[in-house]
Amino acid sequence: MIKLIVGTEAMFFLALIMAFVYFSFSPDFRSHQLLSLDMKSTGIFSILLFSSSFTFWRAEINYQKGKIKQLRLWLLFTILLGGIFLFGQGREYLSLLNNHVSISSSIFGTSFFTLTGFHGLHVFAGLIVISIVTCLAFLGDYNKPGSSVITAVGIYWHFVDVVWLFVFIIVYVVPYF
Repeated sequence: MIKLIVGTEAMFFLALIMAFVYFSFSPDFRSHQLLSLDMKSTGIFSILLFSSSFTFWRAEINYQKGKIKQLRLWLLFTILLGGIFLFGQGREYLSLLNNHVSISSSIFGTSFFTLTGFHGLHVFAGLIVISIVTCLAFLGDYNKPGSSVITAVGIYWHFVDVVWLFVFIIVYVVPYF
């Protein structure tokens, strides 16, 4: 089931990324992009999101070894890092809106907010699921290794991080070349 979900989500994000790239050939798109985005700040928040894949991986390893206290700790770190990333995205959105860049202000605004907004929605959904898993871990539902839930949630979370790697490169890095 998780493979089907990730597969359909991959196609969805591929379509959004292709649309972003297509619209980037619009005459005023690049100037809006270069003037509006803060690659340094977003880069820092991106590193934190990528680090959350490491923390979730550590949670998975500890679960497999039956180390439930460490599972809980690493899941909490994952939630913290994902939450900080969303905070950074919200901060960037606020900055863009203060600079009169919105979803309806230009083709750049439309494609940027659509692509990054849907990614943020997926991060948020992942954080909800990880929070539920964390609560269940604290309640004792994962005291014995063997559940496939942790692995399934991990596949989704790592997928969301990989998607952001592509989004970050295409939206923030490529325009400078």
